[in-house]
Amino acid sequence: MAPHAPSESAYPVGLRLSGRRVVVLGAGQVAQRRLPALLAAGADVLLISPSATPSVEALAETCGFRWERRRYQDGDLDGAWYALISTDDPAANEAASAEAEARRVWAVRSDDADAATAWTPATGRSEGVTVAVLTGRDPRRSAAVRDAVVEGLRDGSLAAPRYRAGTASSGGTGSVALVGGGPGDPDLITVRGRRLLAEADVVIADRLGPRDLLDELPPHVEVIDAAKIPYGRFMAQEAINNALVEHARAGKNVVRLKGGDPYVFGRGMEEVQALADQGIPCTVVPGISSTISVPAAAGIPVTHRGVAHEFTVVSGHVAPDDGRSLVDWAAVAKLRGTLVLLMSVENIGAIAAALVRHGRPAGTPVAVIQEGTTAAQRRVDATLATAGERVAAEGIRPPAVIVVGDVVTVGPEPRG
Repeated sequence: MAPHAPSESAYPVGLRLSGRRVVVLGAGQVAQRRLPALLAAGADVLLISPSATPSVEALAETCGFRWERRRYQDGDLDGAWYALISTDDPAANEAASAEAEARRVWAVRSDDADAATAWTPATGRSEGVTVAVLTGRDPRRSAAVRDAVVEGLRDGSLAAPRYRAGTASSGGTGSVALVGGGPGDPDLITVRGRRLLAEADVVIADRLGPRDLLDELPPHVEVIDAAKIPYGRFMAQEAINNALVEHARAGKNVVRLKGGDPYVFGRGMEEVQALADQGIPCTVVPGISSTISVPAAAGIPVTHRGVAHEFTVVSGHVAPDDGRSLVDWAAVAKLRGTLVLLMSVENIGAIAAALVRHGRPAGTPVAVIQEGTTAAQRRVDATLATAGERVAAEGIRPPAVIVVGDVVTVGPEPRG
C-alpha cells in the first residue's frame, strides 16, 4: 500500500453508519474518545482488544456492543464499512491497514495518519449543526478552528441570516424560552441559553439577570425590563405573564431572561403554567444557581469533607416572625450543615437571632457576598452574633448571597 503524502487533500464526507459494521481495534484512549460518537451514530460496533481502559469497559457494559477480548487477526475487517485502528502494536496496525486497503474499508490510523485512508476531523455540534474541521496533520489547529466556529454558532456571531434580521412570523404562534442567566457573570450563562438569546426577537429581562448579555443583542431585538412593565390593576407577575403571551401570539421568539436558575425562587413555574394555559410552547433552560456559584466565586465550598455533609437553601425575603413565612426556622437551626440564604439582606439580623434562639451557636461563621461573580463582587465576614450589625455597617445591598456555617472558614483567608 503506497503511503499518502502529508500534503494530500482529503475529500470531506459524512458517513452514515447506522446499522453498519464498524471495527475498532484497540481499547485505549483513542477508542475511549471515539466510541461514544460512533455509538451515537448508530454504528454496529465490534471492539477487538485484549484489555480496555475503565471508561471503555464501562461503555461496553452500558451500551452492550460486541467486545472480543483478543488481539487483531487477519479477517477481522470482513464486512466492515469503517475501521478505527488504534492498538499499541505497530505490526498489527500495519497488517490491519493492509487488510482495510484490500477490502476497500475506510480506515483511520491513530499511530500513522499518512498510512490511513481516512482522517478523523475535529468535530463539534451546536443544535443540529455538525462542524468538522481538517487541517492535515495539525490536530491542535483543527480543534482551535472547530471551537471558534462552534462558539460563533452558539453565541450568534455566526448565526444564519434568519437569526440576524428578525424571525418574527406574520402568522401563527411564536415560542418562549425561559432562560436561567446564571449568577451575574455573562460568561456563566449556559451555551443553550446564549444561543436562544441570539435567536430572540424579544427579551424580557429581570433586574438580576446578566445585563451585559443584552449589549450583545442585534438592534432589531426588543429588550423589555420586567420591572418596568406597566401592570395597573394586575399584579406585576401577572403583567409579565401577559407580556409573554402577547409577544408569543404575535409570532415572536421570546426569551424570558432570569437571574440564576428559573426554578430557584424565580417564579419560573408560574410563567410556564401561564403559557401552557394559553397553549404556547415553552422551553426551560436551567441556569447556574447563585446558591452554589456565588459562594464558590468567593472561595467558599458549600460542602467539605469533615465539615459539612449537607447544604440547605432558604429564602429570607419574609422575616422569621412574619406569619407568612413558610420556613421552619427551629428545624433549620438544628441542621449541622451549611445554610445558604437568598433574598435575606434586609432580614439577616432577625434571621441570625432566630437561628441562635433555636440553638445555632452565636459564633457560627457567616459570609455575605454581594454582586457575586461580577466585577463588583465583595465579601463581608461575620458571625451570627454580628451579622446584622456588619451588614448594616458595610452598607450591603441586594443582590447578595449569605452563607452560614463552618465552610466559611475552610478556604483561603477572605479579602475585602
